[in-house]
Amino acid sequence: MRDLIWLIIVILVIGWLVGYFSFGDSVGPLIHILLVLAIIGVLYRLATGKKL
Repeated sequence: MRDLIWLIIVILVIGWLVGYFSFGDSVGPLIHILLVLAIIGVLYRLATGKKL
């Protein structure tokens, strides 16, 4: 289960990077939502005391 959260974080960051460099102007808000979700995932893992 702990690796699943890390996998989701990585997928969200990769999705953000692809969207940012490919579709920067047309889907801007969605790109930033992906980044925020990835940051929340990292903060959750840090708050629960699990290693990244």
